[in-house]
Order: sequence, then C-alpha cells, then structure tokens
Amino acid sequence: MSIGVQYDLASVARLQERIAKLGDIDRRGLLEQLAGVAESQTRKRINEEQQSPGGEPWQAWSANYAATRHGGQSLLQGEGDLVDSITSEIEGDEALIGSNLVYAAIHQFGGTPDMAPGPAGIPAREYLGFSQDNLDEIEAVADRWLDKHLEAA
Repeated sequence: MSIGVQYDLASVARLQERIAKLGDIDRRGLLEQLAGVAESQTRKRINEEQQSPGGEPWQAWSANYAATRHGGQSLLQGEGDLVDSITSEIEGDEALIGSNLVYAAIHQFGGTPDMAPGPAGIPAREYLGFSQDNLDEIEAVADRWLDKHLEAA
C-alpha cells in the first residue's frame, strides 16, 4: 500500500509552451529535480510547518494521546518513520511523491473510530499536496531547467 500526490506541469500553459519547444529532449533530469523539491517541501511540512498544503494548522493530539508521547515527539513525528519514508519515483513523464507506510493514508485522510485495527478515529493531517508557495517554487525550478536547455538548443 502507498499514498502519493501528483501535479501536472502541463496544466501550466506557459510551461507547456516552453516544454513543447524542446521537442523530444529527455526530461528525466527535470522530473528528478522537481521530485527532489517536492520531497523536500513535504518533509518541511511535517518537520516544521505542521499544517496542510492549504495552510490549515493540523489538529492537536487529544489529551489522552498526548499523555502517551515523550518530549521529542510532535504531530506525525513519533520516531521519524513517516518523514523518512517520503520518497519519489519517476514513471514515464511523471514524478510521484509519497510514502509506502501502511499508516500514511490515515494521517493524510483521517480515520473513523470504527476503522480496524481500531480505534482509528484520528483527524486528517494532510501532509501531501502543494501550497501556492510550493507550486511557485516548482515552477521556478522548471523555468531554470527550461532556460538552460532552451539556450543550448
């Protein structure tokens, strides 16, 4: 099981036009750069921002659950397994970013008290996705890559 997120740069008309000018050039280098940026953004969201890509702060732990945590732990960071599991993969013309941990999806989408192995009634704490700042950074990386390759063409 895994969970991931995708963003299609082709939906950005300006970038689509620039990419089309390159013809059949190998775009794997661009995808690898974009995937690296998205991985970094996701880790930062978990480690520092602790809010959804839309800017909503994550709901705090319940008082009962908070009593079971020790000083070095924070939301979505028990032993660091989730943040360490964030990876990317290039498939064709797509860069995929996500986690292969079984419990990754319940953190992203939340759960209900009746879910196995139960009780799994936790709020969603969306960590995958893109804020507008994330998208701006990704587009800037794409623009720099395109500038370099269009100048060489």
